[in-house]
Amino acid sequence: MNKFQVLAHRGLASEFVPENTLKAFADAIHAGADVIETDVQCTKDGVAIIFHDDDLVRMAGIPKKVDECSWKEMSVLDIGFGKRIPSLEEALKDFPATRFNLDVKSKNAVGPTAEVVNRLNTQERILISSFIDRRSSQTASLIRGSVRTSAGTLRVLGLWISSALGVTPLFQVLGRKIQALQIPVSRFGLRFDSERFIGLALDSGLEVHYWTVNDPAEVLRLQSLGATGIVTDCCDLVVAEL
Repeated sequence: MNKFQVLAHRGLASEFVPENTLKAFADAIHAGADVIETDVQCTKDGVAIIFHDDDLVRMAGIPKKVDECSWKEMSVLDIGFGKRIPSLEEALKDFPATRFNLDVKSKNAVGPTAEVVNRLNTQERILISSFIDRRSSQTASLIRGSVRTSAGTLRVLGLWISSALGVTPLFQVLGRKIQALQIPVSRFGLRFDSERFIGLALDSGLEVHYWTVNDPAEVLRLQSLGATGIVTDCCDLVVAEL
């Protein structure tokens, strides 16, 4: 991918449009986002759904875990202004030309996510991610053919240490089984936006996406350093600036 990518974080949420809804996705695409970055959880009856939290407190005011609810229960919940929680299948079908970055949020969502991707043959427009390397690799292993994945937390730390120590061969080995880094600018006192780190990632054939960046000036700074994309809550503002 040569084009700098704008990944819409949970779509384009606004005052009357809750995050991770089909309307939020439609608005992000209309604003010019290149990719929808979203989250996948799983109901108790094995349906992959588009939802970030592991419970319903924040979005619906219900003190109940997602994996304690059936899809029938989840599908009728109003999470704000009449908007509903979509299934992964609905999202992929409703936006057949859109690329999705799927963050697999629980181990229960691994199999159902892969099943939907396989059944709809959407491998080529999917990037699988997770903070847990094993979860993303397990999901990818269940998907027929090849699918792109990004690094989890431990792999990112390994890559950072390799870069800091100047051990380029180790960096290349750690980057071999992934296609993207999705990272913060800094975390726990570590900087992930050095030219050396970005350069090693690009030389290893990796995309470099930073999250969650909402300041257009910061987006331009990261782009100038070599970043290939950003995850943002404000895809409309970022696209306009770019």
